[in-house]
Amino acid sequence: MPNALLNATSPYLQQHADNPVDWMEWGDTAFARARAEDKPIFLSIGYSTCHWCHVMAHESFEDEGIAAQLNADFVCVKLDREERPDVDKVYMTYVQALTGHGGWPLSVWLTPDLKPMFGGTYFPPQDRGERPGLPKVLGTLIQGWRDDRTKLIEEGDRILERLREHYAPSAEAVSDGAEDLIEPAGDAFERAYQYLYENYDEQLGGFGGAPKFPRSSNLNFLWRCAQVQGLESETGQDALRMATGTLAKMASGGIHDHVGGGFHRYAVDDAWIVPHFEKMLYDQAQIAVNYLDGYAASQNEAMAWTARGVLDYVLRDLRHAAGGFFSAEDADSLPPGAAPGEAKVEGAYYVWPYAEAKAVLGDAASVVLDHFGASESGNVPPQIDPHGDLRGKNVLAAVRPIGATATHHGLSVDEAAARLAVGLERLAAARALRVRPHRDEKIITAWNGLTISALARAATCSAGCIAERRADYRAAAVKAAEFAQRELTLDGGDRLRRAWRDGRGGGEGFAEDYAFLIAGLLDLYEATFDGRWLQWADRLQSTMDAGFADATSGGFFNTREGDASILLRLKDDYDGAEPSPNSVAAMNLLRLGAMLHDDGRLAAGRRTVAALRGQWERVPQAMPEMLCALERAVSSIRQIVIVGDPATPAFAELAAMARLAPGGPRVLLASDGAGGDAWLTERVPELATMRAEAGRAVVYMCHNETCSPAIDDPELLRDAMVVAR
Repeated sequence: MPNALLNATSPYLQQHADNPVDWMEWGDTAFARARAEDKPIFLSIGYSTCHWCHVMAHESFEDEGIAAQLNADFVCVKLDREERPDVDKVYMTYVQALTGHGGWPLSVWLTPDLKPMFGGTYFPPQDRGERPGLPKVLGTLIQGWRDDRTKLIEEGDRILERLREHYAPSAEAVSDGAEDLIEPAGDAFERAYQYLYENYDEQLGGFGGAPKFPRSSNLNFLWRCAQVQGLESETGQDALRMATGTLAKMASGGIHDHVGGGFHRYAVDDAWIVPHFEKMLYDQAQIAVNYLDGYAASQNEAMAWTARGVLDYVLRDLRHAAGGFFSAEDADSLPPGAAPGEAKVEGAYYVWPYAEAKAVLGDAASVVLDHFGASESGNVPPQIDPHGDLRGKNVLAAVRPIGATATHHGLSVDEAAARLAVGLERLAAARALRVRPHRDEKIITAWNGLTISALARAATCSAGCIAERRADYRAAAVKAAEFAQRELTLDGGDRLRRAWRDGRGGGEGFAEDYAFLIAGLLDLYEATFDGRWLQWADRLQSTMDAGFADATSGGFFNTREGDASILLRLKDDYDGAEPSPNSVAAMNLLRLGAMLHDDGRLAAGRRTVAALRGQWERVPQAMPEMLCALERAVSSIRQIVIVGDPATPAFAELAAMARLAPGGPRVLLASDGAGGDAWLTERVPELATMRAEAGRAVVYMCHNETCSPAIDDPELLRDAMVVAR
């Protein structure tokens, strides 16, 4: 009989609706039951495409005996971390402080008033070596609850108080002056750069050893280092080498889906060969931007091709018909030819038995299988496949450049590339007949903001292979923004929802939803010069300020004030798989301030950077995205105003040069020169004096309330921007 999760909006919760565990959703009903029955709460947090969440569910939550133990002694609560990142962050922070590590599934035991008493991640159904089984943990905890409750609660309180002290906002106001940040900025930049330099894997790319994650913020920081120091400098060259080297190894590795496009979550080995196979929207968006930046810095067309493949995968497989983007695809699926009731297997959709691939490829088999390192016995080392799910299978990973493959087979590069293209098309057609992994069709505001940024950036990329897609990317970004304004807001206003699914909107958004969507809208404005996106970004920033800002100490809390179920109101300060909302918000404020000549926004951006100074001074490598905002906070930001009709070639040429020319931090603004945008002219009165002749376009470079004479030639604009660097 289904439990209380049957009608949940979350696909993750619905996956557990038929468990014999009497699951409840996070909320007052579950809390009241725990108090009434004097039972501790077992809180299980995960998400629908989480492999180890599936494993624990199958092993333990589908087990009648373990379910009976849970139901008898605990009030059991399931929570989707993607819907409630605020709750997840609090208890993840607790578990990391308790055990030294974290991850999902996250398993936490709480008092009825929601204080954590014990926690961990995955627990097996029986004891395994030093890892206790879930039944033993349950038995120990309920005995402690009944016999020595005070000690159990006091231990939880001790860790909670330590965290509360660590995250307590300062009572002192922080400076909003750039001059106070200049000296510590240089030191933080140097130490973060040195950390990446020393940990860079010269042979295989990436930083450190296995597992390897595509931590996009590291690459953003390296691009910024190269721009600040200059590509011709030694530091600039080294930064470019580390960033492009990492991207090249990722693109050739098995973490990259060569058949269908996009990137898997991470690689379990240090050579990027064998991935953890889930695909997350936030990874696709950030990785696409990394490759677009890689192309801009190196002019290597292969970088642009990879970005195109990522975005085409997103548009093909993760897009809702109304314009928003789904959150993820699972790692697990039924293997080809599976019998009814057979268990799903991680990677089954993506890997290839040699004989099957050879049969599908036909006359392209020798080139394709050789290029991608396939073998008859499989190419997955047993030490990174402990359960044997991939035994005898092949993960496609390019083991040599296309030129080497061509030479090995006595072909020209064009001939080899043509055979690879045909082979990949055949593999894609064969793979389409398999059972596809589960797709989580939640549309999450924050991750859609990241995707709008990626599409907007691609819409202005100069690469030849992107040219025929630019209009499609621009249209998709606009449609996604329109979807967000229509479906991801409360009553069509400027308060955001966290998520939407099947016509039903979720609860209110969090700081990351505002920060990431505002960034996406700013990128969309600079790609389209449609003033409605700049206006909405400005209004959303005001809403974010009102709901999340720490008016005294600067920065932004993750959550609004007033939710009694949130024990710690945290400020996120780590740029991990997703950047910290504080890092993105700081950059947004600095961009908006420079665009709109808004000193208040500029000061708020610098205060946000300064509010996290203790963290980025102590461990700057943990906050590479914040360091990018820091660099902008202490730099001279130029406002580039393009005057004319955006539909004309003259305007487009100047806009392209304004985006691409060397120089320091800049923002782009457009004016039709005829007062057509009353809102923008009211915010930036100087626009009223800027004119262009009919059919022509000019650029004004503005800084510190002083603008250059009009420039109407792209090359002259380039020269002026280089001089102003």
